[in-house]
Amino acid sequence: MELKLKETPENLRDLVNSQADFIIDNQLPSGAIPWYRGGVTDPWDHVEGAIALDLAGRCTEAAVAYAWSRTMQNPDGSWYHSYQDDRALNSIKDTNFTSYFATGIWFHYLATGDRDFLSGMWPSVSNAIDFTLSLQQPAGEIPWACNDEGVVWPNAILTSDCCIWHSIRNAIKIAGVLGIDKPDWDNASVRLLEAIRKRPELFDRMGENRRRYAMNWFYPVLTGVVTGEEAREHINREWADFIIEGWGCRVAADEDVTAVAETGELIIALCLIGEHEKAGLLLDWTLRLRDSEGGFCRGIKLPQEEACPPERATWTSAALILAIAAMCRA
Repeated sequence: MELKLKETPENLRDLVNSQADFIIDNQLPSGAIPWYRGGVTDPWDHVEGAIALDLAGRCTEAAVAYAWSRTMQNPDGSWYHSYQDDRALNSIKDTNFTSYFATGIWFHYLATGDRDFLSGMWPSVSNAIDFTLSLQQPAGEIPWACNDEGVVWPNAILTSDCCIWHSIRNAIKIAGVLGIDKPDWDNASVRLLEAIRKRPELFDRMGENRRRYAMNWFYPVLTGVVTGEEAREHINREWADFIIEGWGCRVAADEDVTAVAETGELIIALCLIGEHEKAGLLLDWTLRLRDSEGGFCRGIKLPQEEACPPERATWTSAALILAIAAMCRA
């Protein structure tokens, strides 16, 4: 289809390059991609940054980022929840953050076709998925995290488990390229998918209403848990709750704060289900939020139209690159 965006293809390429430059400027010599210089590095946003670098053609820097992940991986296959200057800040082992490594490695392979890289990263991918699935519960859901003592957090998070399912499927694709059969992973992914689709009572049981968050709304579509006409109906059902006309996607339905990253991820979800007109509209709204230096703050508070918070983050730039890539593939 012909996309009708206000930005020219040349401007979009320049924008992708500038956002990739920002990510690389904040990447540490070790390869870690923190939120910003002096900020924390969490393994999920680190991988998201690396995926964005691959999509921007900065595959060398992405490979360095994945080498950091391999170096920091715990012996049990997990990663800790956050790091500061390459040192763990806590003993929380997040299942989504851990399994997302497989998604990053798969996208690097798609960008480079480097089978040797894929083979070299396979032990880390395999250990990460095995750790994640070691926490899977009898009903199929996977709790958010455990700690060094093996104490499991007594709750599964819908957005987290949707992303885990997507990562397991990408890990299975990696195994397929390498000629490795993983029927146990396939069976586990089926159980997880059934839990997500048929057992909503298994998720988000700690009292907070997580349905108010935009990610709870669009992540089932973004990750492929919900597809086709069902996905389009799912998105349209709550569109008015989460979209502020002219600005983008709210972080939460009851707050007038839009987020560039959430809007970018929603654009990807819309492209996946053929809603290109809506995706293009959101992208046009987002791109006009550029500051005088060509960057993007993390969010906008309305009606004040204030940056909220004012800091730029690498994961905001990464989400924009992914959104533009999704639009250009549409």
